[in-house]
Amino acid sequence: MTQCTPTLFDFQSLGNREVVARFDGGKVTSDAGGLLLREVEAKFGFIAQFTRCFTDHRDSELVEHTLEELLKQRIFGLCLGYEDLNDHDQLRLDPLLAVLVGKKDPLGNDRPGRDKGKALAGKSTLNRLELTPVRANADSRYKKIVAHLDAMQHFLVQVFVQQEVVPPTRIVLDVDATNLPLHGHQLGRFFHGYYDEHCYLPLYIFCGDHPLLALLRPANLDEPVGLLKHLKRIVAYLRQHWPSVQILVRGDSGFCRESLMRWCEDNQVDFLFGLAKNARLLRILGAEMHQAKTAFEATQQPSRVFKDFTYQTKKTWSRERRVVGKAEHLAKGENPRFVVTSLNAEVFDAKTLYEQEYCARGNMENRIKEKKLYLFADRVSCQTMRANQIRLCLSTVAYVVMRALRQFGLKETEMAQAQCDTIRVKLLKIGATIQVSVRRVVLALSEACPFQAVFERAWANLRALAAPPEPCLSP
Repeated sequence: MTQCTPTLFDFQSLGNREVVARFDGGKVTSDAGGLLLREVEAKFGFIAQFTRCFTDHRDSELVEHTLEELLKQRIFGLCLGYEDLNDHDQLRLDPLLAVLVGKKDPLGNDRPGRDKGKALAGKSTLNRLELTPVRANADSRYKKIVAHLDAMQHFLVQVFVQQEVVPPTRIVLDVDATNLPLHGHQLGRFFHGYYDEHCYLPLYIFCGDHPLLALLRPANLDEPVGLLKHLKRIVAYLRQHWPSVQILVRGDSGFCRESLMRWCEDNQVDFLFGLAKNARLLRILGAEMHQAKTAFEATQQPSRVFKDFTYQTKKTWSRERRVVGKAEHLAKGENPRFVVTSLNAEVFDAKTLYEQEYCARGNMENRIKEKKLYLFADRVSCQTMRANQIRLCLSTVAYVVMRALRQFGLKETEMAQAQCDTIRVKLLKIGATIQVSVRRVVLALSEACPFQAVFERAWANLRALAAPPEPCLSP
């Protein structure tokens, strides 16, 4: 067989040296740092547990790619920055991704016919994770992998409990909604006036940087719709494992509803919500606003004065509740804000309540942006909401894997607080050549990698980590 000589590319010279290039470097990958993701999965088994959220009706004797392998390929691909299914028609040739997935022959030489040399699944196989109808069964012609959406939401709470080795005494559940822009005519497409675009309006619950809920919703719903149902489920599961834990639900004024506050009060769950301004509240805070304005005019520095009082609406609230008002005057003018809470004034004074307890919810907004921008939660281009909900859950599982790498692998390193895109670019995108033999898979990592020390520390941390017990499966 005739061997073609690779083309030699001649570039601008470097002094008296020629600069030439040729595609003859062997099997090379740019994602060698993804081996750390494989170590995370080996310790925690996130994706292995996530497979229980699907029913695979395929004939196991005829299956070339198992359900777990398909999920690993899709989720690790998201972690490494490959957002589209189309990417996998090229990625199926990558021996490094095949190693991450767990293929015994990373080069795909054991595959017969035209797919020889392609160890992984292509886009037409992977899309069955998203596009299989809910009523598909073993008699369906093509798509037989059925996703169970409720089980996916339970999974997020289960792996959160799994990672908390020491039972916490107090946890804060942050709730928020965001927009996922739509550029087609997907089902559930509505125009949202606040975001000034057609979008979905997913609902999130986070505990710190742990996602506990990622629920896709159309944009024509009120913000709290669906929250109480899932909050009941999450609180019950957390108290099943940690009976004495104190729980605080925190959100902006969009979640300040009588039904939600009343449920919290009846179930010994604290709450802290923003409260929309109105004429009555502004009158109550009038003296403090004047005081803040006077202080600003004297110093030309932002001034804050807090007021703690009880308040009840004329029609919607069933009882009086504690409200804290922030009278603030800035260079651009007045900036009054209000929050309502069940927290005790003896434990949390007005200033502490607002500045430390309420303002800390901004961390959740950063996590949502991180997940949406860098793990592609905004890729909701499927026709149906069900398929887009599955995509949102796949993105969330990818975030779970990345945050576990950050918490357990990168602790006490310069990347201990890094966002997912920083971890990807600096630690996962490492060039390496791959040599596959009968006994070994050898990766020669780039000697020029500037983060070798961080990589070595992350590897050592993950190796030393004891695998946590699997969580109870009953939500």
